[in-house]
Order: sequence, then structure tokens, then C-alpha cells
Amino acid sequence: MATEEEALRRLIIELRLLEGTFEELQSRLNLVDAGLMEFKLATTALEGTKDKKPGSSILVPIGGGSYAKAQLSDSEKVIVGVGAGVAVEKTVDAAKESIRNRSEELEKVRVAIQQQLVQVAYRMEEVRAKATEMSSRLTEGEGKSV
Repeated sequence: MATEEEALRRLIIELRLLEGTFEELQSRLNLVDAGLMEFKLATTALEGTKDKKPGSSILVPIGGGSYAKAQLSDSEKVIVGVGAGVAVEKTVDAAKESIRNRSEELEKVRVAIQQQLVQVAYRMEEVRAKATEMSSRLTEGEGKSV
């Protein structure tokens, strides 16, 4: 009986660890989704500058659905972040291509995280089922010995 109780405790611990892993993966997925949304917003902003002439008034997204009024000084080139706090000047088309490539890579990460989530969820269900079954057996065993 003590070994079954110990096995049940181990299953409960495993279930808690799996739940923590699931939550962490969900948080990562949310971050990836936010990054993908940012890339979509950047692409839209670049599209908006394509046909503008220098000196044109534009609205620049500043986040949270908010925009700042600005004047476009150069409609041919933009500054693009490439990571680690580094930004480079690129043509609008090169910037869009760079953003598209980064977005595709992020989408691959998103798919991998979703697959991990499915695996963890499946394992959680397995462990829950085993723990429920084991708990029922232990409860029935206690009822018989009284």
C-alpha cells in the first residue's frame, strides 16, 4: 500500500511539473504571437510609406493601437532592427523582405511550441488518468480495511 501511495505522490509531482511546463510554453507562444503581430504591423507601416514623397505627413505606430504624426524624410530607405540592439539602413523592399524572413522563422518557432504544447497536454492527461485510477484503488483499499 505504501508503494502505491508513493507512486501516487510521484504522479502528482509529475503532473505539477507538467502543468508548469505547459504554462511556460503557453507564455512563450504568447510572446511569439506578439512578435508576429509586430512584424505584421511593421509590414503595414512599410507599405504605407511606399508611395509617399519625402515631406509627406504619416502616422507612425507607437504601440497599443496608438500613432504619432510625423513627416517622412526619406521614402526610399528605413532603419531596421536586426537584433541585439543593432539597426541598419535598408531600402523599403529589403526591409520588407527581412521582416518577411524573420516572420517565417518565428512562425516555425510557433509551430514547434504548439507541438510541444500538444505533447505536454497529452502526457498530462495520461498522468491524470493514472493518478485518478490509483487514487480510486487506494480509497477502495482503505474502505475494505476498516
